Amino acid sequence: MTQPLQVLIVDDEPLARARLRTLLADCRDPAVEVVAEAGNAPGAMDALRRTPCELVLLDVRMPGADGLALAQALRGLPREPAVVFVTAHAEHAVQAFDLEAVDYLTKPVRLERLQVALQKVQRLRDGQRNGDVAGRVETLVIQDRGRTELVPLSEVIYFKAELKYVTVRTASRSYILDASLSELEERHAESFLRIHRNALVARRSVRALEKHDDPEEGDGWAVRLNGVDELLAVSRRQLSSVRDALTR
Repeated sequence: MTQPLQVLIVDDEPLARARLRTLLADCRDPAVEVVAEAGNAPGAMDALRRTPCELVLLDVRMPGADGLALAQALRGLPREPAVVFVTAHAEHAVQAFDLEAVDYLTKPVRLERLQVALQKVQRLRDGQRNGDVAGRVETLVIQDRGRTELVPLSEVIYFKAELKYVTVRTASRSYILDASLSELEERHAESFLRIHRNALVARRSVRALEKHDDPEEGDGWAVRLNGVDELLAVSRRQLSSVRDALTR
């Protein structure tokens, strides 16, 4: 039987800590055990010395050293816990992810969103137990309708340029990312393949290359991808590299 995630709650507001405790009590997948609480950074470090844990749910703005400073200090511990920020201030998300936070939740926290964050931590913990020393999941930081989403790169099926933005497609939904395809291609060339001037696809998702009549480009080729129903056009220039990818 899988052991519950051991959690430390760090927030200077007692009511905020109590609300998190209540939400965590309703989480089942994975189950959670709150092993300690703290109202500031020194209290959190003291709690961790007495009772190591696997996850710190951490507020950003606190008296004295703030949550970002505490997260930095946690990275030096022999048994570094995962960090999920829980805050009313969305503007610190980029800094949080620079510190390799697993997720960033904004208050008031919904149970469903908390559950998603816990599942990310669970996958991280499982990866470490299975010998993944790095243990970190490569992710995209996406600003979505006032919220900050952390999308694992392993869930992305394709990137497609649309006007000034890029559509990021997973099996469950689409996101809009303010980036360029060239940037993404350079950064993730090992995992993603250019198939057209406007599209990159996950190499692992390419299922088949098919003849395709495109309304804009006429007779040509398209790839069929695992996880989505739509076909994506392949340009003549990229056809040979797509064929090579399918034969590997």
